[in-house]
Amino acid sequence: MNVSNSTATRKSKFAFRQDSVGYNPDRHHNSDVKIASLTYNEDESEAYRAHDASTHYKYRGTYWNEGKREIMIRYIQLALIGLIQGSVAYFCNVACHYFVERKFERVASILESGSYFFAFLSYFGHQLTFAAFASLAVMIEPMSGGSGIPEVKCFLNGIDLPRINDIKTGLCKVIGVVGSVSAGLPVGKEGPMVHSGAVVAASVTRSSVRDDKARRDFVACGAASGVCTAFSAPIGGMLFAFEEGASYWSQSVTFRTFFCSACSIATLYTWNSVGSSFGALGFDKLFSFGNFIFEGMQASYSVWELLIFVFIGCMGGMIGAIFNNTNEKLTHWRIKHVNHSKFRRYLEVLCISSIVSIVCFGIPFIFHECIQVPDTDGMSQQQVELINRFVQFGCPEGQYHPTASLFFTDGNDAIKLLFHMHEHTFPEKALLLFFVCYISLATVTYGIAVPSGLFVPSLLSGAAFGRLFGNLIYKIIPDKVAFSNTYSLIGAAAVLGGMARMTISLTVILLEATGNEQFVLPLMISLFCARVVGSLFNTDLYHIHIHLKPGVHFLDGELRAISGHHDLYAGHIMSKDLVFIRPIEKVATVYDLLATCDHAFFPVVDTEDRDILYGTVSRHILTTLLQQRAIGVAANPSASPNRNIVQNHVTLEPNCNYVPLVPYKILEREYPAYTPISEIAVSDNDRECFIDIRPYCNTAPHTVQETTSVRRAYETFRTLGLRMLLVVNKYNQCVGTITRDDLTAEALAQDMITKGKNL
Repeated sequence: MNVSNSTATRKSKFAFRQDSVGYNPDRHHNSDVKIASLTYNEDESEAYRAHDASTHYKYRGTYWNEGKREIMIRYIQLALIGLIQGSVAYFCNVACHYFVERKFERVASILESGSYFFAFLSYFGHQLTFAAFASLAVMIEPMSGGSGIPEVKCFLNGIDLPRINDIKTGLCKVIGVVGSVSAGLPVGKEGPMVHSGAVVAASVTRSSVRDDKARRDFVACGAASGVCTAFSAPIGGMLFAFEEGASYWSQSVTFRTFFCSACSIATLYTWNSVGSSFGALGFDKLFSFGNFIFEGMQASYSVWELLIFVFIGCMGGMIGAIFNNTNEKLTHWRIKHVNHSKFRRYLEVLCISSIVSIVCFGIPFIFHECIQVPDTDGMSQQQVELINRFVQFGCPEGQYHPTASLFFTDGNDAIKLLFHMHEHTFPEKALLLFFVCYISLATVTYGIAVPSGLFVPSLLSGAAFGRLFGNLIYKIIPDKVAFSNTYSLIGAAAVLGGMARMTISLTVILLEATGNEQFVLPLMISLFCARVVGSLFNTDLYHIHIHLKPGVHFLDGELRAISGHHDLYAGHIMSKDLVFIRPIEKVATVYDLLATCDHAFFPVVDTEDRDILYGTVSRHILTTLLQQRAIGVAANPSASPNRNIVQNHVTLEPNCNYVPLVPYKILEREYPAYTPISEIAVSDNDRECFIDIRPYCNTAPHTVQETTSVRRAYETFRTLGLRMLLVVNKYNQCVGTITRDDLTAEALAQDMITKGKNL
């Protein structure tokens, strides 16, 4: 029976979208490579139910059953994820600190001899070597480039990017970020730690997790663990995964994320106590803004200063919007001229590293300025320690170079200098030079072929901007405003919020890093204003880079308003190409379908019962059935296969043995890399046999009526984590399908145009 001949009774009121119902193999040779989607809804097949019932029966008991066993295994895995990620973060930080210290010590020793030229050569050589090393890691595994947060967001959104969670990707990410930070590039290691946590979670659970939904939940926990170890902020990490990472959330995921973050921070504190007070958890934070210590009335801010914080937040939003827009244009240029060649990408890294070295060394050299080191009387222990981070850069003993002290130090130390030293420590000219140069370099650097994070460059440039603003305000109205380090913190939050557009999680992360609750209101105000103002111009940088990836269709939290005001229905946007199979199908038909069509799921239509929708079946189940030869021969080949082949899930044939139901364990054994159809051989005799698909069908697929609004269809698709949404008519006949491709802004715009032409 020809599959396409059985569609005569299947009708849709949206006739202009029903011009190609049925199976036509010539329609499915896609010229463009597309990224596959993940399936975040559970199986409802008879095979899965039998497997689930058998498993629960095996581990039955009053005090010990399958549910408790599964929970125990999951929490052991979560503890292991926290342990590994905490260790990775610690050793990554130690390696970065060691190489950066050795580099600056070498350059400082040459500067003491008075030779600026040889000091520059040494500085330039160190920078270039580390940058080349970092880019080499990306050349080995291209998925390790960038911060990794856009890729993790894509995975949690249901997009199956290739090799995103491979161990090789994680190793190249960690090794590469050590090189890029040591190279002095305006990057941070915090973003890559999020990707590292996701890789650790996927790797730990690779052998035990057999479905996309469970893997997604573990990756969300790993991403939260990455933020936790990057900022020593366990609660902030959990909120980051909730606000920016996971598109789907539940109460159980919340508690698992909390537990994983607790394990990772405990591991981090344990490692960090080595060599000082081993075992004293919380001895020191891996990442900290230090303790904010004030004198007298400087410990608070006035109510009227909240208006200034609003202004700083708005400025941060504008700065972030300019940063995002400029970086987007640079990324477009890279895609067109650089990214298609590994050699060009590698050469670009070397060129950017050279520019960074020239600017970071040249600016302090050209604008040479020496300031007397302040007296330590009355200073806190923290400020005394920070004075040791001052850089002389050719200045006499007892003096320091303010601009070089910001360029020639680790990013975290530079942030602490801006946050905690007195208002006269850094002149306005030095702050302005550093802010303009550093944020410009960060704009150019983000997106090159090295692992790089956005947090530290944004915080550091924002801290310089905030301190500059605070110094100017203090000169205008001295003794009437808060200490300038308060403005430095608010500026750092505003610029980062303007680029990333985070509010809740970033507020908590910064509070945990500062350890001072009095900043909660200024942080909330500045981050809110930065998000609102920045969103007037463009979206956040992560979403910009997500939408620049070819073939990636990211589903945002809400559908664009324009799609909800044009009377669009599911029947308008459903796919034209409806490819279906019957509950009992010929092997030749199934094999040819899989060989010529790349769909991941297929509707199962009962053609002998008015084309009623029977369910759905996945591609990997069909290939596994062919691989296992779960086939049979009809007793009367001329008769309808639906009436002659299967009874009670066994295939009947007078002259052969029964063919049993393929166990669900075999169906999921090769997850997530299933055998492609091209590697499965089917003999001519087998092609004439039949496959009973009914026990493996998801008999309760998610469907919407063709008159369902696009907004509701979009929310159903995204909230449930679907890969395919079936569209049925009032007779429960499948008339179309909706996938990610049909829900993109471009596809919806085209559907609105098509609808208008057919009115």
